[in-house]
Amino acid sequence: MTSVITGDIIGSRQQSEHWVEDLKKILAPFGHTPSQWEVYRGDEFQIEISNPEDALLAAILVKAHLRAIKSDARMSIGFGDKTHNAERISESNGSAFIHSGELFETLKKQKVTLAMRTGDTDLDEKLNLMLQLALTFMDSWLVQSAEFISVAIENPTLSQEELGKKLGINQAAVSRRQKRAQFDLIMNLDRYFRKQIKQLTAP
Repeated sequence: MTSVITGDIIGSRQQSEHWVEDLKKILAPFGHTPSQWEVYRGDEFQIEISNPEDALLAAILVKAHLRAIKSDARMSIGFGDKTHNAERISESNGSAFIHSGELFETLKKQKVTLAMRTGDTDLDEKLNLMLQLALTFMDSWLVQSAEFISVAIENPTLSQEELGKKLGINQAAVSRRQKRAQFDLIMNLDRYFRKQIKQLTAP
């Protein structure tokens, strides 16, 4: 089982001309392009997260990095298999790609910026409802909150003091940003999500 994130930049035409380079920098840690991630058709992108349990945090990380540069994306996460492994991820296939692609086409109409499809209808309903609730604050992260989220996700072992050094702020300010960004709630959501996906992939 694998997972695929399909996304596009919201309002890309209004963005500064170097946002494509910014997006590529954000996606670079996810592996090699174009086999593991790819930016295509100008403002669309696709990432394969081969451990499905990491998919939600990966999508949240992309969102946080984008919000930190005053941008955002619509993203769908699809789970399933990979039956065709092409050189470019946009040409690979399997149920993970189909789930991700089909769901992506509905996001605008649903007016949501993040959703997922596992193929298990009950689980999808539960997880997407939780996501919609989380998006009520994730969609309005300001630059400082978004920066905090991305640094905290990328450095899970650092203390508040050490995170403060990375962000150039003191521990009290770190604590305030952590609260404002609802970081603890996001980590709880991620833990719950990982448990559900683990059960789904268990033989």
